[in-house]
Amino acid sequence: MQTKNIAIVGSGLVGSLLAIYLRARGHQVTVFDRRPDIRTVEFSGRSINLAMSVRGWNALDKVGIGDSIRELAIPMHKRTIHLVDQEPYNQPYGKEGEAIYSIPRGILNRKMIDLAEERGAIFKFNEKVWDINLPEAKIFTGETEKGEWQEYQYDLIFGCDGAFSRVRHKMQRRSRFDYSQHFLDTGYKELKIPANADGTHKIDKNSLHIWPRGEFMLIALPNLDGTFTCTLFMPHEGENSFENLKTDEEILAFWNTNFPSTKELMPTLLEDFNRNPTSALVTIKCYPWTYWNKVALIGDSAHAIVPFYGQGMNAGFEDIAVLDDIIERFNNEDWQTIFETFQESRKPNADAIAELSYRNFMEMSSKTADPNFILRKKIEKKITDKYPNKWVPLYSRVTFSHRPYAEALKMGEEQAAIMDEVLTMDNIEELWNSPEVEDFILTSLEKKELIPQKS
Repeated sequence: MQTKNIAIVGSGLVGSLLAIYLRARGHQVTVFDRRPDIRTVEFSGRSINLAMSVRGWNALDKVGIGDSIRELAIPMHKRTIHLVDQEPYNQPYGKEGEAIYSIPRGILNRKMIDLAEERGAIFKFNEKVWDINLPEAKIFTGETEKGEWQEYQYDLIFGCDGAFSRVRHKMQRRSRFDYSQHFLDTGYKELKIPANADGTHKIDKNSLHIWPRGEFMLIALPNLDGTFTCTLFMPHEGENSFENLKTDEEILAFWNTNFPSTKELMPTLLEDFNRNPTSALVTIKCYPWTYWNKVALIGDSAHAIVPFYGQGMNAGFEDIAVLDDIIERFNNEDWQTIFETFQESRKPNADAIAELSYRNFMEMSSKTADPNFILRKKIEKKITDKYPNKWVPLYSRVTFSHRPYAEALKMGEEQAAIMDEVLTMDNIEELWNSPEVEDFILTSLEKKELIPQKS
């Protein structure tokens, strides 16, 4: 095995996990980050809690750190939907025992850096990468873009530096590099629900709570200390938007109208709203992800997505597990073929989860409260429970399976077409549980040859 001297740009979740994987294969690893060590600073107030699912756990378990991370996580077995002037109700995420896991981003990132350092990775914080020589795998760092730079020579460079990657920026200047970015009109702001005086949670800690209000929504994910990290997703401009919530009076009036049940839960609402920034949501696509046998993009630097399927981190972690399998296949040596195989394998799946994430925003904000959507979910659950080998819900394909995202998108669209027909049947509200509806669905599945593959 040929040991490589490897640089990783970016000490976030993907960069730190990649460092652990590469150290496990015996490579020298140095991680650069322009920011201070996250273990030494307060969190920025611009986080959305992570939802770890089987793809992420698989990547962590594969390198032997899953159990260490599980200590930081809380299982969420269901959505709890909060409508105005109605009792909350639950929508299970999967079958009995299936859950996604809430983990605060900052706490997880600190742990991952600790684990990478324990395995011998070197971290260089406050070291800004200004330029990359792609053919020679050289990195140039310095205090300022116009000041004196330090040159580092490596065998390989991995860009794990996020949606606005400095490494990708350099690759974009190469001929025939495709790149696109799309910002949602919707932004987000972090808020919180504090713990009870005894440290317990004020609302059900094993749920992902959603207050859907059409064009905007509030969500809350639990933390181990009894708090919830809340996120308000809302348009930047318009009638109900961040631009129209400038004063305390405007914020409180908006809250009293749209989220009255949370007023007692959020005593620091105004303080959090005024202190924490309003952040943007972007989808980024590019190709190729690699340059010769020298440089590769991983995670958000290659495929940033909006957070509404909870798959951004999971997709990035799966990138690394897939890359590791390919490295094993080619005996840790032919990096040109490793890189080409990796990007060809992952690009269609990255595009698929980007599309699915965008669609799930519409589901979470609008459809979860829609009677037709609720009926659709009841019918799907009945068919899933009775015929688990014939109907696997799209959410389960994405969240509780290792099958490719692209396959989940295709199969999900076929199933959606069947359900669209079902919902047009006469008196479907009364007949949804009838043999007639069941037979129609089973016959449609056979015609479309939708036979699920094992996960």
